[in-house]
Amino acid sequence: MQKIKQIYADNAATTPMSNTVINAIKPYINELYANPSSLYSDARKVRNAIENAREIVAKYIGAKPSEIYFTSGGTESNNWAIKSLYLEYYFGTEGNMNHIITSQIEHPSVLRTCGYLESIGANVTYLPVDNMGFVNPKDLEKALTNRTTLVSIMSANNEIGTIQPLKKVGNICKSAKVYFHTDAVQVFGKHDINVEELNVDMLTISGHKIHAPKGVGALYVKDRVEIDPFIHGGAQENGYRTGTENVTGIIGLGQAVLDLQTKSLAQKKTLVFLRDNLCNKLLTIPNSHINGSFMYRLHNNISITFKGIRADALVLALDLNGIQISAGSACSAHGDKPSHVLKAIGLSDEEAASTVRITLGDDVTMNDTNIIADEIGKAVIMLRKIGFVKDLDDEFLV
Repeated sequence: MQKIKQIYADNAATTPMSNTVINAIKPYINELYANPSSLYSDARKVRNAIENAREIVAKYIGAKPSEIYFTSGGTESNNWAIKSLYLEYYFGTEGNMNHIITSQIEHPSVLRTCGYLESIGANVTYLPVDNMGFVNPKDLEKALTNRTTLVSIMSANNEIGTIQPLKKVGNICKSAKVYFHTDAVQVFGKHDINVEELNVDMLTISGHKIHAPKGVGALYVKDRVEIDPFIHGGAQENGYRTGTENVTGIIGLGQAVLDLQTKSLAQKKTLVFLRDNLCNKLLTIPNSHINGSFMYRLHNNISITFKGIRADALVLALDLNGIQISAGSACSAHGDKPSHVLKAIGLSDEEAASTVRITLGDDVTMNDTNIIADEIGKAVIMLRKIGFVKDLDDEFLV
């Protein structure tokens, strides 16, 4: 039997570690394995490697090394940013600063953190979005009160790829003297970020979205922002996020960010061209439509609805032919409820259940996109003949 070529097109869920990252972390697995908190020479080498990675990440976003704290990833960084600032200003010196503003299409690690804080006294405003997935800056201005502590608006949505007007949001927050946090997990490495230009006070990064290892990320915290420690214990991360550091993860993250600096504008334009070419081919399938903004969109993202089919059935049918895409985001793919993002932009339950996400990688080729388009076209025809079903047939459960 001929082996099926695997085409991975779910890069918003995770990315493979690059060879440069693998080579960078190898010495720290079985040679320089010392605890970076120790005093001897090998430990100092490990400590220096961690601080070098901190400098690399800081420089990439226009921050100071002292403003970068390494974490386990995006979920932890989002939890830390929102919980710690709320607790600092509600239970701290300000007393009654219990208002948080976010959007209806945030990552679950933001929405569920806000939900938890509501259970202990927070007042949370969830801003609506338009049918392209944009937050209206005027809605933000109207929602601000003299008790608002924090605004948390994601940089780009993980499902539909829409990039938010961060400069406008940052300017509004700065004028109102309100802290601004952004979940930059999806946009990081795809579009330029400068925390000073955006007036961002806190920013979330995840390593495994940019070819670094899983289990590592970072939180940027502007020097003037006072937050509570997230994990109490030793002196690591200046006492704010303690515990022995994830050395290989941190070094891998630093190398992955270094690699981002070598990507040319031509490479990014090529990926946009391939994405748009694939979009155009998929839109020739009857009763299909793209979700999110066409102009302000992550350059590898396609969110597309094929009416009359089940997205999870399409994902499994494509998997049999070596193509890996996603039914919504990886964080909600196993849920029974329709995507909160797709519902927020106006899709019906049935449309949301008929939507898939394709996120291309840097190594994608024109041939790959042609294969994806052809296989999706054949699978959609087949699934529509079967009919829209509430439950997957056993033949797909392979």
